Amino acid sequence: MSTTTSTQIQLASRPTGWPTHDNFQTVQLTYEAPKPGQVRVRNEFVSVDPYMRGRMNDVRSYTPPFQLGERITGGAVGRVVESAAEELPVGTVVLHQHGWSDFIQDDAATFRAIPEVPGVPLSLNLHILGMTGMTAYVGLTAIAGLKEGDTVFVSGAAGSVGTAVGQIAKLLGASRVIGSAGSAEKVALLTEKYGYDAAFNYKDGDVRGQLAEAAPNGIDVFFDNVGGDHLEAALAAFNDGGRAALCGAISAYNETSAVPGPNNMSNIITRALTLKGFTLGSYLHLAPEFQAKMGEWFPAGKISYDETIVDGIENTVDAFLDMMRGANTGKMLVRVTK
Repeated sequence: MSTTTSTQIQLASRPTGWPTHDNFQTVQLTYEAPKPGQVRVRNEFVSVDPYMRGRMNDVRSYTPPFQLGERITGGAVGRVVESAAEELPVGTVVLHQHGWSDFIQDDAATFRAIPEVPGVPLSLNLHILGMTGMTAYVGLTAIAGLKEGDTVFVSGAAGSVGTAVGQIAKLLGASRVIGSAGSAEKVALLTEKYGYDAAFNYKDGDVRGQLAEAAPNGIDVFFDNVGGDHLEAALAAFNDGGRAALCGAISAYNETSAVPGPNNMSNIITRALTLKGFTLGSYLHLAPEFQAKMGEWFPAGKISYDETIVDGIENTVDAFLDMMRGANTGKMLVRVTK
């Protein structure tokens, strides 16, 4: 067994407001031959995600913050290239949470073997067939209690989660699905490719007014990836008994001062609304249910997806910063090259 050099991206300092390249550092590590029970994996794709911005702050959250001088962790898919663990022989495709690196070496227990399906890109395991798709499913079902005939509003609908939410909502029986996005091109994509019945560009202003026009009969479910003015708009549009799955609040992630809350919170009381925040880690027991559903939908051609791919582990920070500014359509990924 050989040694290898790994390129890894670490958090160098905690961002104030919008992250910059100065908040990250690229380091080279040398791995010796794997110890018994270890494997070496060459990553093929690594994920960059909005939630990572929150973990760059040293604050209490649902998961510990990234540590300074340590690798940025998160989803990745790769292939075992050296093994000292019988359960993961060379060539096995694995998912893991070791994050931003080209090679990673660790105990076999920290990797999960997945099947390699002919014709299905490995990258899909990091979004529509994996945690992203499951986030959409859990939010609609376990959190918002989607019912047949519901009208659903999705903020940030052209992102990786949002594109999944719209499709899954229709497959589960929603009668009307409305999305917001940040460009005319993305708005068109939502209605032409992802089955949204209506969509609008939030950058045109007056989110509340645009939603009211798109949902003249109100909304029953809100899947929120944005927060801020989108949450306020949803509170104004909700029918009695409406339910919200609060998945993200990207509009506030880089603010340096307190962000004003919605001015119509009283609607939660008067319309008997339910707003529930969630993170996927508490709902992993629903993975078999999600996989069974997606195992029917995807082969039947009922699921579409988009990927925005940046090549080279050295460009991971660029991919992350671009994603935070909405430059991606669908899932933002880094394709590792060496």
